[in-house]
Amino acid sequence: MKKLAKWQKITIGIISLIVLAVVMLFPLNSYIETPGTADDLKSYVSVDNKRDKKSGSFMITSVYIQRARPATYLWALANPHASIEKEDDITGGVSDATYEKVQNFYMKSAINESIATAYQAAGKEYTKKYLGIYVLQVTSNSKFKHDIKVGDTVTEVNGRHFNTAEGYQKYIGQQKVGTKVAVTYLHNGKEKTSTQPLIKLTTKRSGIGIILTDNVKVTTKIPVDVEPGELGGPSGGLMFSLQIYEQLTGQNLRHGQKIAGTGTINPDGSVGEIGGIDKKIIAAKKSGAKIFFAPYLKPTKTLLKYEEQHKTNYQLAKATAKKYAPDMKVVPVKTFADAVKYLENH
Repeated sequence: MKKLAKWQKITIGIISLIVLAVVMLFPLNSYIETPGTADDLKSYVSVDNKRDKKSGSFMITSVYIQRARPATYLWALANPHASIEKEDDITGGVSDATYEKVQNFYMKSAINESIATAYQAAGKEYTKKYLGIYVLQVTSNSKFKHDIKVGDTVTEVNGRHFNTAEGYQKYIGQQKVGTKVAVTYLHNGKEKTSTQPLIKLTTKRSGIGIILTDNVKVTTKIPVDVEPGELGGPSGGLMFSLQIYEQLTGQNLRHGQKIAGTGTINPDGSVGEIGGIDKKIIAAKKSGAKIFFAPYLKPTKTLLKYEEQHKTNYQLAKATAKKYAPDMKVVPVKTFADAVKYLENH
């Protein structure tokens, strides 16, 4: 058997490196979701230009999302704390840049609602101005898709401004499908208007054809500053509210404990469900949390059909903690007030 020439060995080596690089780096049409971190909110929040120096911590939990590649895909299959998600389920079919933009606005919106919730509960002065509807996505069948873009804010429909998204939806829903409406919106700070016909939504009602959330601005007499760093999404609302509230009132709600949690915060103070709560339990455990606040919804057959792993947030959090963090107390909360009441009594 002949020995390979030196140049042949080099060629084979180069080809092997290229194949290895493809295996490691070739992007797939899916994402891998794994536990992120549980971060102490003391470093994120200042109230009246002061940081929280009391013992214990409120911690915001996160998940880590990365685009799957062949090697990491195989790794995720063997990792009990990793899940492989379809690209559209993560990004909604938008580009990575647009997805990041949407997540940043979700965080901005969550912070504003957290401030309003905490200041209202503490009886401190604040004002809340409703700017309009923030556009998170424009559907492919929308007649406005060539004009309105992700990141725009709808401020008027037919010259009417409403103070809630429900107000806009109710007014638009009263119009017939095919009726032309004039939508006024802000694009890169400039006011524009587009007139197009309404479409039939999946709910059978007429609509513009956008996925939306409220764009509000909150101002306070006692200054508050929240810097979320690289975190995005709406799920930190509850924990931000608790951190701000404790600093505003001076109460010792934590009693020196490490308290983690997750959940959106709505204008009425209710706590909404989020994704990846099982991974957030793991992140909280690694950071030493002994208490974890989880959004609570009453489970029904219809609800469980669409829930992640067919469990509500609370059910999934409790099951994960029982298996991987048995010393952690998972506390169900429907509202911000529920969380405060639990801390006052424990």
